[in-house]
Amino acid sequence: MLEYVALGIGFAFSAGVQPGPLQAFLLSRVAATGWRRTLPASLSPLLSDIPIALVVLLVLGRLPEVGQLVLRAAGGLLLIYLAWSTIRQLNRTSAPSAEARHSAPRTFLQAALVNVLNPNPYLGWALVLGPAAGAAWREQPAWAVALVVAFYGTLVLTLAAFIFLFGTARFLSPRAQRGLVWASGLCLAALGVYQLAVSIPKLGAA
Repeated sequence: MLEYVALGIGFAFSAGVQPGPLQAFLLSRVAATGWRRTLPASLSPLLSDIPIALVVLLVLGRLPEVGQLVLRAAGGLLLIYLAWSTIRQLNRTSAPSAEARHSAPRTFLQAALVNVLNPNPYLGWALVLGPAAGAAWREQPAWAVALVVAFYGTLVLTLAAFIFLFGTARFLSPRAQRGLVWASGLCLAALGVYQLAVSIPKLGAA
């Protein structure tokens, strides 16, 4: 079970600290209304990901085990690519523009909508969380539950910390931002290697 919990925590941390539409929204609300009023928006993935997870799990449930292993291997490659891309563009990382901050939605439901329209949750569930949850469920249903709880618990806490840090210090120092991006990239690389190490031997034996 610990391997699934570690996967959920690591993937959620990387998803939470990388720049994206949801992070831009949170930053905009912190700038406009302060961190206290923005804090509930950290829970928005719990709402937005429900239909995504249901659709992905329904489709994956109809795939044979070999198909799920192929998707899991593809997820490993995706994570390694994201790690490479994250570290490669480290010097280009910057905060969202003023225009993006002031044009972002203002409510919890709108934050959830931003995430629904974001392709990252679909890729994450289709190539990483979905196959891993399916494998965990076949071993022990409680392990799949632990994976999902670890992922969303860590994601919500990471987003809440993001809101608080940007609300109290406005912006992290460039050095701190670089450190977070490096940590995110290394975490993604480790998760990608793990996904490949789990899936490829099973594909060879299938």
